[in-house]
Amino acid sequence: MPTLTAAWALVDDRAAGDFWCTLEDRCPGLLPHRDALLFFTALGRLVVGGDDPAKRAALLMVLGRAYRHLGLLPHATTIGAALLATVARHAHPLWTPQLATTAERALRRATYAVRRAAGQAGDGRAWWHVQVMAHDRPSPDIAILTVRPWRRLPFQPGQAVPVCTPRLPGHWRWLSPANAPRADGTVELHVRAVPGGTVSHKLVHRVRPGELLWLGPPGDAGLRLDPARADDLLLVAGGTGLAPLRALVEQVAAEPDRRRVTLVVGARTFTDLYDAIALDKLECAHDWLTIVPAFSDDPCAEPAERGDALTIALRYYSGTQEVYVCGPPPMLADARPRLLAAGVAADRIQLPRRWAGGAGGSPVL
Repeated sequence: MPTLTAAWALVDDRAAGDFWCTLEDRCPGLLPHRDALLFFTALGRLVVGGDDPAKRAALLMVLGRAYRHLGLLPHATTIGAALLATVARHAHPLWTPQLATTAERALRRATYAVRRAAGQAGDGRAWWHVQVMAHDRPSPDIAILTVRPWRRLPFQPGQAVPVCTPRLPGHWRWLSPANAPRADGTVELHVRAVPGGTVSHKLVHRVRPGELLWLGPPGDAGLRLDPARADDLLLVAGGTGLAPLRALVEQVAAEPDRRRVTLVVGARTFTDLYDAIALDKLECAHDWLTIVPAFSDDPCAEPAERGDALTIALRYYSGTQEVYVCGPPPMLADARPRLLAAGVAADRIQLPRRWAGGAGGSPVL
C-alpha cells in the first residue's frame, strides 16, 4: 500500500513553484514567491512525519513563526489544500483515494500543531538566509562553519537555532552558535556528522564556502545565563556540546564584572579536542578563565586529565558555582543524577532543554 513517505519521495524542487502557482490562483499575494521552496518543503515534511521530537520541534519553530509573521493562520485551510493538490499531481502514480484520505488526516494534525506553535512563537522573521564564509574540518567527522546572515540574526549565547541546507530542503536540525554576537554579524556553528544524521552529514561532508544555508528563529535551549545571578561558572562540555558553552564564555568576557569560569572539555584523546587553538587563545586572553581538558581514553594524558568530563569537573566544583553541561546523549543522561549525588543543588544544574524535561530539542543531537 502506498505511503505518504513514498509519495513525498516523488516530489522534487519544481513542485514548490507549482505549489506557489496553485496558492496564488486561489489566494493571490498570500505567500512571497521567494519563500515558496522553504515553506512548501517544511510544511510537507511536517505532514509526512517520521522525524524525531527534536527535528519536529525545529520544524514547528520555523513554521509557527512563518504563519505568524506572514499572517497565514486565517488561510491555513487554503494552504493545506494547495499543498495536497500539488503532491497529488507530482505523486500521481501512487495517489490513491486511500492515500488521499490518509494525507488529509495528516494535514489536519499538522495544521493543528502549526496553530499551537504560532500561538507560542514570538514576532519577527521565520528564517534568515546565510552564506557560508568558511568551512573547516578539524577532524574527519566534525566541521566548523562560519556563516554570515544577510540580515543580522538576533540570538543570545546558549540559544539554539534550526538549520537547513538547500541540499536537503525541509529537513531542519538544531545547532547552537559557538560565539556571542559579533560586530560583523557572523555566526560560528560546530557540527558532528552523526550516524543516520542526513543534515549533519551534508553540513560536514558536502557544504562548501559560498553556499547558502537557512537559519530559523533562535530558541531557548536551557543553557542561557540567568541575568539575576552572577555566580562563578563550571561548564562541562562533551564533543560539539562545547559550542554553546564557548558562547557563554564569550558572553562573560563582555560583562563589566567578570565572574570566574572553569570550562572542562571532554574528549576521547588529545586529537579529538577539535577546538584546541580557539580555546587556548581564550584562556591566554582572560585570567578569570580556566580550561581543563578531560581525556577518557588517552594513555599519554597527564594523570589530572584522565577521566570522563563529569568526573574531572567535580574536582573543580567549589560548592557555589552554577553548573552547565552540554554533550552527547549518554553524558547528559548521566549528568543530573551524578551532580545531585555529588551535592550540587538542583537549581544550580543547567542542561539542554530536552534532557531537562522540556519540549525543545537538544542543540547537540
